[in-house]
Amino acid sequence: MSSRASAATIEAARAGWDAWRAERVASVRAPQGNLALVETLWPAPGEEVSLEEALAGRPPGSTGTRVTATRIERAHITTGEPEHGIRLWDADAPAIRHFETIDAFPFAPEWVIEAVFTPVSDERLLPFEHLRDAGGTRDRAVPGDITFTLDGTPYNLAAFDDEGTLLLVVGDRTNGSATYGGGRFLTVEPEPGGRVVLDFNRAFAPPCAFSPFYNCPLPPPRNRLDVPVEAGEKLPVFRDGFLPH
Repeated sequence: MSSRASAATIEAARAGWDAWRAERVASVRAPQGNLALVETLWPAPGEEVSLEEALAGRPPGSTGTRVTATRIERAHITTGEPEHGIRLWDADAPAIRHFETIDAFPFAPEWVIEAVFTPVSDERLLPFEHLRDAGGTRDRAVPGDITFTLDGTPYNLAAFDDEGTLLLVVGDRTNGSATYGGGRFLTVEPEPGGRVVLDFNRAFAPPCAFSPFYNCPLPPPRNRLDVPVEAGEKLPVFRDGFLPH
């Protein structure tokens, strides 16, 4: 039994795909989009750094733009204590100036999947490895299971709560070749009754594909599909041989 979606669901997904693609391209090149992140600072424990101090001595970009700073918080990977960092954004970053687009597969109707979201009774924490944590893991709240069957193979995926949005980090056999090596992201919106549409045409390259100053979660073993998912975003495209890493 397959969980591939009905014709009506597929057509609804296709109808909004071009607009989603355009929105993605605009979002990553925004003044605080993925391409604009030029540094993430994590002061030593007990050290306090103001936004003004983080910006001190940084010249404006070639078009007169100024680097801006925002705060970020995370839990320490060992102690769980809060850590306070600073992100620096440059609306004239080299990555933005060289960016062309995000390459993507053609719309693939077979990768619009109907699944079931089953919430758990209590908040459940599952460990997620992150790209820059040298194999360590950070716990994320996973409020339910996402189940479906694809070509006879059952899947049970875990999406975590990302500031009120369910975010699925998923891997497949295209990772590291056609798509980003660390997997891709997909937002999940359960409907009343638990139905959820997983439209892999909207699987998107994570922030780490655009800037080396993110620390992206990686797909846990249960979220790795043992097939090539030839749908969704591939990789960002840059001019003049520019590489973001």
